Amino acid sequence: MASSAGDPLLSGEAGDGRRRFVPSTIRLKTSVWSELGGAVGDLGTYIPIVLALSLASHLDLGTTLIFTALYNFATGLLFGIPMPVQPMKSIAAVALSSAHLTIPQIMSAGLAVAAILLFLGVTGLMTTLYRLLPLPVVRGVQLSQGLSFAFTAVKYIRYVQDFSRSSSASTSVPRPLLGLDGLALALAALLFIILATGSGDDEDVNRDGTNRRRRSCSRVPAALIVFALGLVLCFVRYPSILQGLRFGPAPLGLVKITWDDFKIGFWEGAVPQLPLSVLNSVIAVCKLSSDLFPERAELSPARVSVSVGLMNFVGCWFGAMPCCHGAGGLAGQYRFGGRSGASVVFLAIGKLALGLVFGNSFVTILGQFPIGILGVMLLFSGIELAMASRDMGSKEESFVMLVCAGVSLTGSSAALGFISGIVLYMLLRLRDLDWDIRGLLGRWGAGRRQSTNKANEDGAGDA
Repeated sequence: MASSAGDPLLSGEAGDGRRRFVPSTIRLKTSVWSELGGAVGDLGTYIPIVLALSLASHLDLGTTLIFTALYNFATGLLFGIPMPVQPMKSIAAVALSSAHLTIPQIMSAGLAVAAILLFLGVTGLMTTLYRLLPLPVVRGVQLSQGLSFAFTAVKYIRYVQDFSRSSSASTSVPRPLLGLDGLALALAALLFIILATGSGDDEDVNRDGTNRRRRSCSRVPAALIVFALGLVLCFVRYPSILQGLRFGPAPLGLVKITWDDFKIGFWEGAVPQLPLSVLNSVIAVCKLSSDLFPERAELSPARVSVSVGLMNFVGCWFGAMPCCHGAGGLAGQYRFGGRSGASVVFLAIGKLALGLVFGNSFVTILGQFPIGILGVMLLFSGIELAMASRDMGSKEESFVMLVCAGVSLTGSSAALGFISGIVLYMLLRLRDLDWDIRGLLGRWGAGRRQSTNKANEDGAGDA
C-alpha cells in the first residue's frame, strides 16, 4: 500500500483531528491522488452509455448526473469501498436498438427491476442465492463480462464510433493514426497507464515472491491524468462548444408513465436486464469485493440488492437513467487506485457540480471527448475484472467457468451462460455421485460375497 506519509490529509495532529469528523467508510486508505484516480476508473463504461442515450433517446444528462452523484455519495458512505454506479446496460441496449424505448418506457423498466431486486434483498432470497451459486459459475460470469468490456474497448480504440445510434455502434471506418482522437493518442495513453500502474498490483514482486518498494511512477494517478487530458482536448478540438453551454441545472419533473409504457418497459427492458442485475450487479460485485478487499467483512448481497432497488425507486420517477452496481466498474476503480468510499464521493462531487452548473448542456462537451481514450480506460477495467477468475483450483472448475463464459459471450446473454454453467456443474456433481453409488454398491456386493463364503465354510465345517 502507498504510504500516507507526506499526505497532509492523512498525517499530523491536525489531520488526526479532522479524521475524527470523517466517517470511517470514506477515510482515505492511500492518498488523495490515488482515490481521485480511482474515481474516474469506471467512466469508460459510464460515459458511452449515458452519451448515447442523451443523443439518441433524449435522456436528460443533467438529471442523470445529479441523481447518480447522490447514489455515489450514499454508496460510498454505506459500503466503504469504491462501489460503482453504472447505467443498466441491457435496458440501454434495448432503448438504442430498433425497439427504441421512450423515456417513460426506460423508466418503467428500471422501476420493475428495482422492485424485484428490492424484494429479493428484503426477503433474504438474494443472500440464499449467493450462498448456493457455485464459484466457477460466478467466475464465468465475471470472465465473460470482463472480456466483453475488453472487446468493446478494442473497438473504441481501433474504429470510429457513432454514439448517436448506440453505445457500441462501431463503424467499419478505422480510426486515423494521427489527430486529437487518433490511434496514436490512444496508444500513447495505453503505454502511459502501463508504465505508471504496471499490472495493477499494489506492490511489485520479486522473482522469489518477496515484495519490493513501489517505483515512484506507480504513485502517479494515471487514469485521472488521462481523463483530464481528454477533457482539455474536447475544447482544443472544438472551441465552439463553449457557445453551446447553458448554465444552471435542468428543471426536475415527474415522468408520466402509462400502463402501456410499463408493459412495454417490463417485457422489452426489465426481463433481459434482470439476470444481468442479479448476477453482475449483486452476486459478482459481492464476490469481487471479497477478492479485492480480503481484510474487510464480505458485502451483504441483501444490502447490495436493496441499494440498487432504492436508487432506482428514487431517480427513475424524475427521468434519471436506471442504474445498478457493477463488477466491471468496481474492478476499474480499484485498478486505478480506489481503495475506499472516498473515491466515489470524489466522483459524486464532480458529477453534482457538472449537473448543477451545466445541466443537460454538458452533453455538448461529452460529445467531443476522445473515444480512443475512453476505450483505453475501459480496456483496463475489463482486464481487471477478467483476472478475478484466475483462482480456479482444478481443471473441473476451470472447465465450468470457461463454458459459462464462452456461452455468455457467443450468445450475448449472461442468463444463457449462467444456465449452461449451472447445468454443467450439476452434471459433473451427478457424475461424481454416480461413481460414489457404484463404489458403495461394489463394496456392499463384496461384503455380501464374503459373508456368503464364510457361511458356506462354516456349514461345511459342521458337516
